[in-house]
Amino acid sequence: MNFLHYFEPDPILLQIGLLAIHWYGFIIGSALIIAVGFSMHAATKRGLKIDDLTDLALWVVIAGLLGARLYDVFVVDWAYFSRHLGEIFSIWNGGMAIHGAIIGGAFALIVWCRRRKQDAWVWLDLIALALPLAQAIGRWGNYFNQELFGAPTDLPWGIPIAESLRPAAYESFKYFHPAFLYESILDLILFALLFLQFRRNRLKPGQLAGMYLIGYGLIRFAMEFVRIDETAELIGIRVPQLASLLAIAVGAAMIYRRRA
Repeated sequence: MNFLHYFEPDPILLQIGLLAIHWYGFIIGSALIIAVGFSMHAATKRGLKIDDLTDLALWVVIAGLLGARLYDVFVVDWAYFSRHLGEIFSIWNGGMAIHGAIIGGAFALIVWCRRRKQDAWVWLDLIALALPLAQAIGRWGNYFNQELFGAPTDLPWGIPIAESLRPAAYESFKYFHPAFLYESILDLILFALLFLQFRRNRLKPGQLAGMYLIGYGLIRFAMEFVRIDETAELIGIRVPQLASLLAIAVGAAMIYRRRA
């Protein structure tokens, strides 16, 4: 018997009258707080000012969240949202694309660094170091929303999915591969590898961020073969995979450019 039989996820963490606190928002918020806290620790190791970090983090988080939602709505799931415009602002139901978060956050960071006359490569490394940690934690929000799962499975760690949320061809199955969990574990491994390189302090500024883009690009490209959710495609390839290939290329270019 599947040991998760008695632990079917509920998207609501706490209900107080008409006020509902969703697990998704709580976990995403917690992931951001933990990531910023870790970044503060890392910043002190590089002699960076905490005040600068907190100011930068505010802009990066806001731009990242906005980019994540806009990317998901208009690039990944526009076929759905074009028919359900009222759900565009229902972010507690999920729908935050990490590729959009990276684009939005990087844009805010570059603008902030130019205005403050700071080295963008150094700050990119710091944010890239904490990002996979935030992703590893944040992926658990997908569990409570019963999203981001793979094919049906009889394995003991299969997750239960409500019938109304199962893809059309899988209504008769209850347990599915926890794709969110697989990605969460891989994100933690990526975080550990980046942290090891950070502690060794042998890379040129910007190369750590390049390693993150390559590492996560590979993770996400592979995970798209596991996931069975519908998403936009281009030339027969899932858009997140194309975005991941682009991230890998950009990461490799960053490492090469910053080698000297």
